[in-house]
Amino acid sequence: MLHEILLSLSGHPSPLLRNEYSDAGPGALLSAPERDLLKTAGHLSDLHCNLIKYTTHISASHPSVICRAAATAISAAHLAAFQQKILDVEAGILCKDASLVGAYNIVPLTAVIGEFSGWTRRLEWLWDLVQFMSRKKDDGALCTGAELMNKLRGELLTGYADIEETASSLVKVAETAWLKQVSAWVLYGRLPSFGAQDFFILKDEHDEQGYKVDPSLLPSFVTSHTASSMLFIGTSLNRVRSKSAGQSSTAGTLGHLSSQLQELSSLSFPLSSAALSKATNAIRLNYSRTVLQKLLPLERVLEMLQLLRQFMLLGRGEFAMALTQQADDRTRSRWRRADNLAYQKRDSLSTVVVKEGEVAAVLARTWAALGMMQSQHADEDEELEFARDVLQLTMSSSLSTTKEAPGGLVDTPFRNLLLSAPVEITVRIPSPLDLFLSTSDAQIYSCINSYLLSIRRAHLRLTDLWKITRLRRHHLAPPRAPFSMTRGGLAKTKTLRERWSSRSTYLRSTWTTTSAAIFFLAETEAYLQIEVVEELWSDFLSWLADTSESADDGRIRAPDRHLQSKTISQLSDNLWVPSGLSRHQQSGAGQPATTFKVAHHDPQTLSVAHRLYLRCLTRRLLLTQHVFTAPMYNLLIHADHLVALVHRLDSIWTSMDLESDEGVVDAFSNLEADEADVKTNLRSLEVKIKKAVEEVIKVLRNLSIDPTFLAEIENDGLLEDEDHMAEDDQKRYIPKRTGGVDRLLMKLDFGGWFGSG
Repeated sequence: MLHEILLSLSGHPSPLLRNEYSDAGPGALLSAPERDLLKTAGHLSDLHCNLIKYTTHISASHPSVICRAAATAISAAHLAAFQQKILDVEAGILCKDASLVGAYNIVPLTAVIGEFSGWTRRLEWLWDLVQFMSRKKDDGALCTGAELMNKLRGELLTGYADIEETASSLVKVAETAWLKQVSAWVLYGRLPSFGAQDFFILKDEHDEQGYKVDPSLLPSFVTSHTASSMLFIGTSLNRVRSKSAGQSSTAGTLGHLSSQLQELSSLSFPLSSAALSKATNAIRLNYSRTVLQKLLPLERVLEMLQLLRQFMLLGRGEFAMALTQQADDRTRSRWRRADNLAYQKRDSLSTVVVKEGEVAAVLARTWAALGMMQSQHADEDEELEFARDVLQLTMSSSLSTTKEAPGGLVDTPFRNLLLSAPVEITVRIPSPLDLFLSTSDAQIYSCINSYLLSIRRAHLRLTDLWKITRLRRHHLAPPRAPFSMTRGGLAKTKTLRERWSSRSTYLRSTWTTTSAAIFFLAETEAYLQIEVVEELWSDFLSWLADTSESADDGRIRAPDRHLQSKTISQLSDNLWVPSGLSRHQQSGAGQPATTFKVAHHDPQTLSVAHRLYLRCLTRRLLLTQHVFTAPMYNLLIHADHLVALVHRLDSIWTSMDLESDEGVVDAFSNLEADEADVKTNLRSLEVKIKKAVEEVIKVLRNLSIDPTFLAEIENDGLLEDEDHMAEDDQKRYIPKRTGGVDRLLMKLDFGGWFGSG
C-alpha cells in the first residue's frame, strides 16, 4: 500500500486512490480516517500529474518564451523537489527512520502523509499559475509574458513564506528570460529570434522608425520613459548597422558591449523600476558618446532646428513676404486667365482649380526671389539651400475644421488662406535627424507655420491697400492752362473734385476699419513672434548650448541669426560630449564675450526636450484653443474679403472714369449696379470685421481668467514620460515662462475702437 501511495505521488496514477472500494459504504475496506488521508494523497497525486502534463505542454508550444521558461522552471525545480521529497520519504522508510517507522516496523499512514503537508498549498498555487498560463482569453490568445510577470510579482505579497519563496524563484526565471530579450535589443538592435510577438517592441511598417512600443506587452516595472529609451537605443543600433553594413566600423560599433553587459548583469531580481531605468539611461548615454557620435553630430541637430525656426516659425520675415507675394501673383493670374476665357468657354471655372504643379511653382519662385535678395550674403546661402532640400509646399486633402491635429492642435483650416486651397509647407526629415525629430513634430510645425503665415499675410495685404494711390488722393489735378481757366475747364475741375470728395468720404470708414484691423493684427503678430516664439526659441537654444552672456546685467539675451550661426559652427566638433567642457567665443569689436558650455544632451533627451518645447509653443500660441482659432480664422477671412472688395471697387471706379471722361464703354458690364453691390458688401463687411475683432478680444479676456487654461500653461514644464526620469539624467529642459494673454490685452486696450459698442 505504501509503495502504491508513493508511486501515485510520483506521478503514476494508482487504482488504490481511485478504486470504488476506497469509498465509504457497507463494503468499505478502509476506515474513515484512512480514506481522508488517501484523499489528501490522491489530491497531491492529481496535482502532480496535471502539473507534469501541463508544464510539458507549455514548455513545448506556448508562444511566450517567458511562459515557457517559467513552466520549465516549475518542472525542473519545484516538481523535481517534490519528487526528491518522495524519494527521501521512501529512503526513510527503507532505513527505518524513527520519524516514519514505529514499533514492529509499522509505518503509520499519518506519518507518511504528514511529510507532504507543506506541499499541498505550494502545488495548488503552482496549479493555479499553470492554469493561468494555459487559459485562453476571449480573443483566443494565451497569457503574455508581461501578464505572467505582473502576476508573479503580485504573488510575492500573499503573506505565505513558502508561496513567496516559490514566486520569487519564478520571478527571477521569468525576468531573466525577459532581460535576455531586452539584451538582444539594446545591445545589438535585434528583436528576439523566437517569441518576438511577445516582446513589447514590435515592427511597424507605418511608423517612421519602423518599430513601436506596445503598452499591453510592457511589464508593470517598466516605465514609459524606460520603454522609450529602449526603443530609441534599438532603433539607433538598427540605423547604425544598416549605415555601416559591410564596413569594418561595425566591429567598432559592438566594441563597447562589455560595459553594457555589466550594467545589465548588475541588476538584481525582482527588477526595480529605478534600477532598470538607471541601467537603461547609462546604456543610452554610453551609446550617445560612442556609437551615435558619428551618426548624429550636434551640428546637424542645431542646423535643422535653426532652419525650422527661420522658415517654419517665420524667423526670416522675407520668406513670408516672398511666399505671400508669389501666392497672390499666382492667384491673380489664375483668375485673370479665367476671366479671359469666360467669353469663350462655359467651363472657365476649371482654370481656377489649384493644381499640384502650380503649388510647387509658387515655392520655387519664392526660393528664386530669396536667392536674389540674399545674393550679397554668402554666409546665408547654405541655409537657403538646405531649406530648398527639406521644405515642400504641398496640397492637403483634409478640409475638416473639427479634426484634432497632432499634439492636441485644433485643426482650424488656416492652410486654406494662402492659395484659397488647402496647402501647407511640410518638412522632409532627412536621416539620421529622424532619431530626434518625428513625423508628428513636422506636422505640428506645418500647423504653426500655416497659422503664423496667415496672420502675416493678412497684415501685409491690408497694408498694401495704401499702395493704391488712386484711392488715397482727395481729387485729381485741374486741367492745364489755359483750359483750366475756361468755363468748361472750371466745370470739369469742379466735377472731378466733387467726384473724389464723395469717394474719399465714402472710403473714410473703410480706411478706419482697415487701420484698426492692421493695428490688431500688428500687435497680435508682434506678441506671437516676439514674446512667444522668439523668447521660447532663445530659451531652448540656450538650453541646447548652455549659452550664458557675460554682459554686465547678467541676463541671457536672445542671440540674433548671425550669432546663432556662429554658435552652430563652434559646436560642430562637439558630439554629445560630457558636461563641463566649455567654449569661448569673442565677438566683434565692442561686443561682450559669449561663453558656450556644451552640456551633454543625447538624442533622446533632445527629442523629449524638443517635444516639450513644441507643446509649450503651441499652447502659448493659443493653437490648442478652438474658441480662439475659430474667430481668428473668421477675421482673416473677412480681411481677405475686404482687400478683394477694395480692389474691385477701385477697378469699377477706374472703368467709370474712363467711361465718363474718355468715352470708353464696356457693353458687357453694368458699372452702377456693380458699384452699388460692392458698396453694400463693403459696409456689411466693415461691421463683420469689427464684430470679429471684438469677439477675438472677448475670447482673449476669457482665457486670461480661465483657470483651466492657466493650469495648462503652468504644467507646460512636465511631460508624461518625464515623471520617471532617472536621477542621474541630465538637467531637464524647463520652458521659460513667457507670453501671457494679459500682456497682449494690455497692448490692445490702446485701440479703444475695439471695446466700443
